[in-house]
Amino acid sequence: MKRYFDFSHFKLDLLGGITAGIVALPLALAFGEQSGLGAASGLYGAAFIAFFAALFGGTATQISGPTAPMTALSMIIIAGIVQACEGEMSLALPMILSVFVLAGFIQIFLGVVKMGTYVKYIPYPVVSGFMTGIGIIILITQIPPMLGYYSGEDQQLVEQFMPHGEELILDRILKEEAETGILVLDDIKETIVRAAQVTDEHKLVEAQILATNDGKGVTGALRHLDRALTYINWLELMLALVTILIIYGFKRITTVVPSTLVALVTVSSAAYFMGLDYRLIQEIPTGFPVFHWISPADLDMGILKPFLLSAFTLALLGAIDSLLTSLVADNLTKTQHDPNQELIGQGIGNSIAAFFGGLPGAGATIRTVVNINAGGKTRISGMVAGLFLFSILIVLGPIASAIPAAVLAGILVTVGIGVMDYRGLKALPKMEWNEKVILITVLLLTVFWQLVYAVGVGLIMAAFVFLKRMSDLSTEGIEVKSLVKSDLWGDEMELDETIRKRVLFKHLNGPIFFGIVNDFKNLFSKLPEADVLIIRMERVPFIDQSGLYALEEAIQALQRRDVVVAISCPNKPVRALLSDLNLVPGTIPDRLVFSDFVECKKWLRALIIENREAKKVIESNGRLNG
Repeated sequence: MKRYFDFSHFKLDLLGGITAGIVALPLALAFGEQSGLGAASGLYGAAFIAFFAALFGGTATQISGPTAPMTALSMIIIAGIVQACEGEMSLALPMILSVFVLAGFIQIFLGVVKMGTYVKYIPYPVVSGFMTGIGIIILITQIPPMLGYYSGEDQQLVEQFMPHGEELILDRILKEEAETGILVLDDIKETIVRAAQVTDEHKLVEAQILATNDGKGVTGALRHLDRALTYINWLELMLALVTILIIYGFKRITTVVPSTLVALVTVSSAAYFMGLDYRLIQEIPTGFPVFHWISPADLDMGILKPFLLSAFTLALLGAIDSLLTSLVADNLTKTQHDPNQELIGQGIGNSIAAFFGGLPGAGATIRTVVNINAGGKTRISGMVAGLFLFSILIVLGPIASAIPAAVLAGILVTVGIGVMDYRGLKALPKMEWNEKVILITVLLLTVFWQLVYAVGVGLIMAAFVFLKRMSDLSTEGIEVKSLVKSDLWGDEMELDETIRKRVLFKHLNGPIFFGIVNDFKNLFSKLPEADVLIIRMERVPFIDQSGLYALEEAIQALQRRDVVVAISCPNKPVRALLSDLNLVPGTIPDRLVFSDFVECKKWLRALIIENREAKKVIESNGRLNG
């Protein structure tokens, strides 16, 4: 148990955990408010994930909680489910939390099957484009709240949605009647009676929900930007701008105290004690979070089904986010994290947080670095951070409810600016064209389409680019050498001139896989006339089934031309595959597959020089009969 509970550094872990918790507090509130579930959900997520991911994870100094990428994706999932539930949060919440729980279970599964080892292979242009896209999403979506504009409170906009709201109400009445067995055409009076009971207040609420949903996301923020600029709330804008100035300005004075916390406390306190008429964040409940039991009866699979893929994407994004932070922690502490155990810990943390209404999260780079710099050494520091946030939640909930929404918008603007990958953007002009296309495509898809698919499309594009590069390299590495001394390898130069005149050497460099099959066949078909062909495979790390069948077809074509084919020095996996798929001995006999080139040279000497009978055949027929 010493590995899990090493109290030899308890004082340092205590200091590191509390410091990281202080940094996490304003960000958790801001992420929760941005998500649409309220500031409390961000605080719940930060507390539960920090504690349980540290307890069960594989990175000793990791501090976890809601992050910008996870919140951006969660915001889209939440908005989509709420819209599908026609704005009824009570109906949407069980399905939202079920997606979050499923994402946690998927992360646990990825850790159990040891997929954490492979996350590091995600190409940099995909990560760069995605992170920059996340930053742009945060910046654009925070413009309306910074300006004090909320589409659901714009009376002119709400009035435009009144007809649509009435249509949805009537549609709901008809659906309810159909479910209860009422035939509308036979009993239209019942429909008329129910429709007459719909008040103007009902219509207004429906229109407000539609207007609110219309203003969500990047496209919604851009769609209503002109109205936001027309109806600027100057007080909200000033609160947001002062928050941003303090965050950037206080860093120049000292970094001992987190500037986001200073901005949050300073601006919120000033606004409260000056009696300013500002917009509040959603109220934070007091006491321990309520456990949400997710009953199958509360789930509408017709609504939930399209978001199941989102759970997988959320899990994968959290895995990437966490393991990248783990690498940062390794570099700072000179330790080695366990990527698969880290995924298990993150999955447990996210699952438990979801049951209590918490926002999903991942390993947070800034909070982890703060923990390490403050002295955090073991997983106890992450657990302390979680407990510290619990205490804030239980004791200071009513005080936190007085925070201006514009302050959190200002904090999120600085997060959006900070999360963008400026190194990738600066390197963009110098990148190869295919990497530029990947980065820009992922960025645009992230911002204007769906985060759910942006990474997937980027990975597919990167895979095709990789295959093309491997194909080109492998094709270039397939060389045919004969006669010209400078083209031969050193051990081939040791052969007698008589042998080299009748032998071709085919040097295969790199993997032989499906991407080079056609080029591979063409190169074999263009071989000059020869009596013997030696295929040198020392530099072939692997061969897939497509490559092996192409090799088999090429060898059979050469054998029909009475060319003797031998293989030299395949590695053990390649040799095993040749046997498993019966290329050896089905096409080439075992005796013509040599484990080293020394044996191959002995065979060539015996075949061409020392075997007088073979020499006679060569002299009379001008070719070998194998």
